[in-house]
Amino acid sequence: MARRREEKFREEKEFEQKIIDLARVTRVVAGGKRMRFRACVAIGDGKGRVGMGLAKGADVTMAVNKAVNKARKNLIEVSIVNDTIPFEIIKKYKAAKIMIKPAPRGTGVKAGGAMRSIMELAGVPNVVGKIMGSSNKINIVRCTIAALEDLKSILRINPSAANMTAKGEAVKKEKDSKNIKEKEKTENLSKDKK
Repeated sequence: MARRREEKFREEKEFEQKIIDLARVTRVVAGGKRMRFRACVAIGDGKGRVGMGLAKGADVTMAVNKAVNKARKNLIEVSIVNDTIPFEIIKKYKAAKIMIKPAPRGTGVKAGGAMRSIMELAGVPNVVGKIMGSSNKINIVRCTIAALEDLKSILRINPSAANMTAKGEAVKKEKDSKNIKEKEKTENLSKDKK
């Protein structure tokens, strides 16, 4: 019994948690209104894993604990390449629309509100984000997590996409190699003519 408690305590320290939204919600019943609390909690380990949970409870602590348990069940892995995300992505979820771009080292997390919390919990050190459309925190968090999950699914389909970095260095390298090959061909042709 004591061992289980120790394991649970260690597991809780594994993830950092942030309360994204806390609201008092009511339901109309026969005797009047029944109040409950709704908590939106995001958890992450700062090493590429992040999750979000939404739950209601009779009091704040109950709602937060339920939300943390849900978030643990919905963890995703985030692809981090060269201290940033592999490529730019635009994602829409309901009325929320976001854009996430890779950034060079030293930039930090340039994103607003709920998106910033998710990026920090995921452990993405350099990224630029923009929230367009709805400013609903819960939908922004869901949209951000869906976008980070799409990065992973695209990398499964096209592994060479991971070579893309903040300023498209892979494209530059490819162009440079083509230019070098063309120069070598022209030099070889000029030598053959001589």
